[in-house]
Amino acid sequence: MPPSAVRRTRLLLPLVLLVAWLAVGGGLGPFAGRLGEVAANDQAAFLPRSAESTRVIEEQKGFRSSETVPAIVVWTARDGGPVAAGSTADATRALTSLTGREGIAGPPSPALPSEDGEALRAVVALEPDLGEELPTTLDTIRKAAATVPGTTVHLAGPAATQADLSGAFSGIDGLLLGVALIAVLFILLVVYRSVLLPLMIILGAVFALGLACAVVYVLADAGVLRVDGQVQGILSILVIGAATDYALLLAARYREELTAPGADRFAAMNRALRRSFEPIVASAATVALGLLALLVSDLANNRALGPVGAIGIVCAVLSALTFLPAALVLTGRAAYWPARPKALPEGTGTPADTGTTTAKPTPTATTAKPTPTAPTAQPTATATTAGGPAVWHRIAALVDRAPRKVWAVTLAALLACAAFAPALNSRGVPFDEIFVNDAPSVAAQETLGRHFPGGAGNPAVIIADAGAVTRVVTAAEAVPGVDSAFPVGATGRPAPGEPLVVDGRVRVDATLSAAADSDAARDTIARLRTAVHAVPGADALVGGSTAQQYDTQRTAARDRTLIVPVVLAIILLILVALLRSLVLPLILVATVALNFAATLGVSSLVFEHVLGFTGTDASVPLYGFVFLVALGVDYNIFLMSRVREETARHGVREGVRIGLTATGGVITSAGVVLAATFAALGVIPLAFLVQIAFIVAFGVLLDTLVVRSLLVPALVRDLGPVAWWPGALSRLPADRGRADQSMEVGAPK
Repeated sequence: MPPSAVRRTRLLLPLVLLVAWLAVGGGLGPFAGRLGEVAANDQAAFLPRSAESTRVIEEQKGFRSSETVPAIVVWTARDGGPVAAGSTADATRALTSLTGREGIAGPPSPALPSEDGEALRAVVALEPDLGEELPTTLDTIRKAAATVPGTTVHLAGPAATQADLSGAFSGIDGLLLGVALIAVLFILLVVYRSVLLPLMIILGAVFALGLACAVVYVLADAGVLRVDGQVQGILSILVIGAATDYALLLAARYREELTAPGADRFAAMNRALRRSFEPIVASAATVALGLLALLVSDLANNRALGPVGAIGIVCAVLSALTFLPAALVLTGRAAYWPARPKALPEGTGTPADTGTTTAKPTPTATTAKPTPTAPTAQPTATATTAGGPAVWHRIAALVDRAPRKVWAVTLAALLACAAFAPALNSRGVPFDEIFVNDAPSVAAQETLGRHFPGGAGNPAVIIADAGAVTRVVTAAEAVPGVDSAFPVGATGRPAPGEPLVVDGRVRVDATLSAAADSDAARDTIARLRTAVHAVPGADALVGGSTAQQYDTQRTAARDRTLIVPVVLAIILLILVALLRSLVLPLILVATVALNFAATLGVSSLVFEHVLGFTGTDASVPLYGFVFLVALGVDYNIFLMSRVREETARHGVREGVRIGLTATGGVITSAGVVLAATFAALGVIPLAFLVQIAFIVAFGVLLDTLVVRSLLVPALVRDLGPVAWWPGALSRLPADRGRADQSMEVGAPK
């Protein structure tokens, strides 16, 4: 076949792949902005399946003629003193005028004065499916309430909070994606000094996100998956970050292969894919399977994130192993312009020539191995990465010269940081800290709490058998921390008198003395459950907002106990299969776990003393663990798979030195990119996502710059062949590989 025909044939597959991905991007890309259509942000949908408060929600439905969302209207005097004598009647009349308005479900409650006489409150029930019309309906309520002379109006309660949450998530797709992509593109341009390569990597990440969102949209629309705003935001960040990481590893290896003597772009890509495929797939598997471990959680939002995140990772690795190779082959060395890699003269070795993906020696390895004094003297991908190869030569030399001192110092520093981890309070975020900026519903809730019992508007809901209602009310009122308890009557409101009976059950609303989101209120829930459960024949259940927080907190603690060992076991098995060793995988898992503990320690200090958070959401430590451990192992996989290649050729000592030098730049830049991507979550003004953003971004940087660059190489260098036990590499001399070393010069002894 003529050379031109061969060339055309070799171009056919890359062209087909490129066209296919362009079709994916054009056809499925818009789904990245449509996940909000199938997102469910109602709290009840994400409660623990087996929790008592979840059962209360189901039984509570029978006591409502229709589902409603309450808005609590609070009036205070403009001068800060007592409200005027006639204001109570004026407030009731003002809200009565809303009856029959669009979005209003039934007559509002009468206005009630506070004991201190400085505030009034009333409840307006809203239709539950207002969606984008909710802010308009709340404005209507605010305008009607504002007609009461001499008062200032505040809107609190679930409806107001829901409106603020919707505002926080509005435009999440475009804003989050835009910030993440701009950050990634800027870093790639600065680090790689190439124009075309960063655009290719970004385009591949966007295509992967479009595909992932399309798959998730279809499954969520069919009811197979659940998606909320938090999962939606994390998916975008996860796919962009992972796709960029995998692409950087492949692009760096391809650039290295292009420097091989006589290399053409097709042969170079073939070698790059062959040598990168295993670590990339193993890295993706650790993240995907780690996320799927969330399926054993009893919290529905955790279970939702598991498969959604795994779908995103699969799409990211698919893009990195198909779209990017096709684009790089079609553009060749021009992808790295203006710093195009050049093939070295025949007879000259490159780092890519010295390693193989198996333990078998090659003829090249025995005759053209670089001397230990300059294992990467030729142009390689590291030359284009942050800091240049000189930095990594110096770091590798430090690790080689004093490994025990290096790992001892870094281990001590990490343990010192980890000592603060127990100080992280993950018992929940107080209501006034849910939003990181000023939210009207938070200010209104604080005003409500100053003038009415802390639990006003958010009572504990007790469902019990009708025959025991009197005893249940008596038991509830006797509980310390319960301000009052009344059965719900036929009007749907709690009041003394005949209770409404539904299927032999009654509802009792217990108002707590402490704020509904406080630790004191959660402690009261525990005492209240003990009291009403002890009432004979009542079969009582306790739910409500505070009980939901209590159950979520306890379930999250149980999930951590269950999921953490599962994730560690999954990662350990993958590392054993990849590295053909038992000792080294145990070391890697232990170091990423230590990195997570150190990150939590630093986070506890930053959250309390810098960001002003008094606590974190109960799920934050678990999310942080899954992301940090799975993603942290990624970089160790990238490093140690290369070290394994070089160890098979040169022995452990040179294997560590060459592997660290060759991969240091690209892995560090990948870590910086991933950290910047997760940091983009901070643009959403919710404490949960800001906390996740800091934990993952800081943890990735700590892992990349300290654990992977210093601790792990130093431990492997110090242990020598023992690190690879019981694999074949453990039987090598510490300074020698499998190949015939007779022609090596200057090998360290």
